[in-house]
Amino acid sequence: MARNIQSLERAAAMLRLLAGGERRLGLSDIASSLGLAKGTAHGILRTLQQEGFVEQDEASGRYQLGAELLRLGTTYLDVHELRARALVWTDDLARSSGESVYLGVLHQQGVLIVHHVFRPDDSRQVLEIGAMQPLHSTALGKVLSAYDPVAHSEALEADRKAFTDRTVCDVEAFEQILDLTRARGYAADVEETWEGVASLAAPIHDRRRMPVGAVGITGAVERLRKDGELRAELIAAVRDCARAVSRDLGAGRF
Repeated sequence: MARNIQSLERAAAMLRLLAGGERRLGLSDIASSLGLAKGTAHGILRTLQQEGFVEQDEASGRYQLGAELLRLGTTYLDVHELRARALVWTDDLARSSGESVYLGVLHQQGVLIVHHVFRPDDSRQVLEIGAMQPLHSTALGKVLSAYDPVAHSEALEADRKAFTDRTVCDVEAFEQILDLTRARGYAADVEETWEGVASLAAPIHDRRRMPVGAVGITGAVERLRKDGELRAELIAAVRDCARAVSRDLGAGRF
């Protein structure tokens, strides 16, 4: 059985202590509450302070939770609010389109799948929540890259691997795709990431009109296309879903 790392346990206990009770605590208070030597407690606090998880008041020398911890917590809440707001609308999209639905957010130079609705049939499917998709080739990734400046920068800095002979890796060609995505309000991936698979996606915005994620459908090329073109009713359904989630997040009408 793997052993826990004692320094991490102590740091976690320290953060929990600072999160409850008095807003600010001195070194002696923290050390005595956790049964630690002052030197040990100070070393952990110094590391947490360097990482932004703890701040020290210059006047009193007391410690409190730092802004970085708040930022991480806000990100967690943002993702969970996004997923909660999208549950009903993504279920509706799966039923109306007959395809799998994915909800994705930017994470570590890629798209993190935070919600996945199975295609509404009896076929065997694998839940892909927690999976990562590339920014440059998938519909979800292109949408994020088109609307989120951070995602755009990360897509340009990342290694744009060719997954199929249709994958666009050239910077100028990729930028043209992003311009087209912004102009029409959705992105497409037709066999650029997986052979025989196509996808459509549209952006989701929050109350600040900032892009917070993307929603899309994925399925066999022959189902998503008709007469060589992506089916207009599926494009409309994906965009309607994205707008509905955005409205529930307070973005108003787009």
